[in-house]
Amino acid sequence: MKTRKFITPNSIGAKEIKILRNKLGMTQAEFALFCNVSKPTVERWETSDKKISGPVTLLAQIVLRQPEIVEQLMLPEKKYPLRLWYYYLDTVCTIIDVDIINQRVSIKNYTDNLIYRAFGRNEHPTFADYEEFLRSRCFPEERDKMKLMLRELDIPFYDPLMIIEKTDGRMAEDDFWIKIER
Repeated sequence: MKTRKFITPNSIGAKEIKILRNKLGMTQAEFALFCNVSKPTVERWETSDKKISGPVTLLAQIVLRQPEIVEQLMLPEKKYPLRLWYYYLDTVCTIIDVDIINQRVSIKNYTDNLIYRAFGRNEHPTFADYEEFLRSRCFPEERDKMKLMLRELDIPFYDPLMIIEKTDGRMAEDDFWIKIER
């Protein structure tokens, strides 16, 4: 089998790291979050007289070639009081902001794969769509011995959001789950 080779550089210099960070308009702390490293690591990268190697070299190449990727990966400002993070394993698929009082929903998808999106092809879900989504991530209200399950979860009545707060919306048949932020 023939070995494939790539043009990815083996290292990057402090000057290039600083240029990239400035081009993206990021502080050292923001760049650290973007690269999933600590701020002291970014400080060390930018002051080092040695070449920096590792995954940051590939990240730099990708961002230089496709700077719009930063905007695509940026977390939107929270629009409403309730935020749900819809995950597949450890990957964020959809951010859902909800205003329960005024029954408004806003989403941002982080995948093009419709199967991994909370609302599939629907880019503008209604509050009813949101409620149906919640019901889909917990056991059905008609389930046999439902009261026992609610007692086990220490929930006084059937409420999909309360159930998801206790179970993270995990289901036996898939690897999706929900983190709730208030």
